[in-house]
Amino acid sequence: MKIVELIIDENDEFNGVEAISIVENPAIEEDFVALKRQEEIKLAEIDSDKKILIGALLIPNKPIYRRNGEEEYYIYFSRDTVLRASQKYLKSGNQKNSTLEHQMNIQGLTLVESWIKEDMVHDKSVKYGMEVPVGTWMGTVKVDNDEIWNEYVKTGKVKGFSIEGYFADKAESPQEKGIKDSLSEQEEAQVLIDKLKDLFKEDDDPCWEGYEMIGYKMLDGKKVPNCVKIK
Repeated sequence: MKIVELIIDENDEFNGVEAISIVENPAIEEDFVALKRQEEIKLAEIDSDKKILIGALLIPNKPIYRRNGEEEYYIYFSRDTVLRASQKYLKSGNQKNSTLEHQMNIQGLTLVESWIKEDMVHDKSVKYGMEVPVGTWMGTVKVDNDEIWNEYVKTGKVKGFSIEGYFADKAESPQEKGIKDSLSEQEEAQVLIDKLKDLFKEDDDPCWEGYEMIGYKMLDGKKVPNCVKIK
């Protein structure tokens, strides 16, 4: 089974994320947080719904299983590609492009906040208990569609975000292709396992550059990595 890195082809204007879909089973396996009530008392609007969704839009170096007919494979996005995708999405003015389960265009959903997670302690995602790696594209979506909010969000029919768009495959070098062609099925399977381990290993490093993780600490009642500056 092969692993394919997807990238953005800068020479192709159609490459990138076109829309954000709300789905029941996100491929990146991260649910969003639905903010239903005002966190602060504000005059008579104490009981009004915020109708805001916060969640991961794209996680770097996370193997995502795909199947096309009889062919099975994994895809993943590097940190650089995740960053480029987030920037191009906003530059293209696609903040209002939304779909339901990648099947139906819907109105009233707008990406109102977008950021890349830079550390495991101070990032906004930590406040909502979302354990995603550094480099993750996070987003806040405002839902101005009562039908979607009441029938899909509040009922739990949709649980997370999923992107849709066009990406290019990163081509294998001739050397990589030659090695792959010479492997047996058992050896190729081991190469796949090793490559998946490498991807997860990179994601497991929770600290930013110049820091190392030394155990855990408690922050606002939650267990978070203790990142200490490397001496």
